[in-house]
Amino acid sequence: MEGNQPPPARVRVTAAGTPRPAAPRAALRLDRAPEAPTSDIRGVYVRSLIRSQLRLGLVFAGGFCLATALFVAAIVLVPGLDAQFVAGVPVSWLLLAFGLYPLAITVGVLYARAAARNEARFRQLAEDDA
Repeated sequence: MEGNQPPPARVRVTAAGTPRPAAPRAALRLDRAPEAPTSDIRGVYVRSLIRSQLRLGLVFAGGFCLATALFVAAIVLVPGLDAQFVAGVPVSWLLLAFGLYPLAITVGVLYARAAARNEARFRQLAEDDA
């Protein structure tokens, strides 16, 4: 830019007919009613949610580790897989490469759904109590 010219004003360009972006989800507020119990009940709810999410995470992480170990053990225990090749790559490697990704994606999707369900239950419980 030459001289002391201010930068051009920013302009927001949108296509006609596109929906507006969704408003961000409102944060959960437990202090809606002034006559609601003090922070004791809020603390119990939050601690309960944290424990529930931790338990869920540990169960899914343990399940994923166990399933991965069983998958690898099954490949190791079938010695004929190393002798067979597809496109110059041992079948055991292909099974590891293309077998573990669907497992990881499935575990991730199931965990996300279960965690969202936990949060929805917590939100419903908190709103019913407020």
